[in-house]
Amino acid sequence: TKVLHYVATDTGDAFTSHVIQGEAIKVEKKKQGMPDVIVETDSETLCDMFWGDVNPTQKYMRGEITVKASQEDIMRIDAISAIIWPDV
Repeated sequence: TKVLHYVATDTGDAFTSHVIQGEAIKVEKKKQGMPDVIVETDSETLCDMFWGDVNPTQKYMRGEITVKASQEDIMRIDAISAIIWPDV
C-alpha cells in the first residue's frame, strides 16, 4: 500500500496514484496525501511512460527520471521493472 506522486518538471503538473495491496485503485490530479514515492521527469516522458511507448527503466538509468523513495521502495521498483522490461 503506497501513495505515489508523479511530477512533470517542465510544466509543474502533478498526479497522485494510490496503490492498495498492489492494485492501483485511484489516480488524482495534483498532489494528494503524503507520498511514499515521488517520480519526477518531463511531461512528455510521463505521457510516453503511461501510454507504454517508452521503457522507463532506460530513462531512469540515464537520469532522465528521478525517483525519491526509501531504499526498500526503490529496490521494489527496480525488481518490478526488471520483470516488465527484462532486456535492460
